[in-house]
Amino acid sequence: MPFCTTDWSAIPPTEHAGDTGKAFWRTLQLGDLRVRLVEYTPGYVANHWCARGHVLLVLEGTLHTELKDGRHFELGPLMSYQVADDDGEHRSSTQTGAKLFIVD
Repeated sequence: MPFCTTDWSAIPPTEHAGDTGKAFWRTLQLGDLRVRLVEYTPGYVANHWCARGHVLLVLEGTLHTELKDGRHFELGPLMSYQVADDDGEHRSSTQTGAKLFIVD
């Protein structure tokens, strides 16, 4: 991809419902690469298991990540996880809300 800069405030958010709560995505699609600034409302619980690989960085709040194999992780600001496609189906939730930067 060529060098570019992004003004995230200029990208309109799209709303995605969870089992509870909502996610708001600001998405930049660069060929096969998707870059997102995501905000979860307090009480958000994902409505699906995700098998897609990500690099995820928590900017604000607390994120709970559950893997389908039963493991659980809690991430706070400036913590990240990295997972490859089809290597650890996962889903997210937050009691307090969270703001994330995700590359996949």
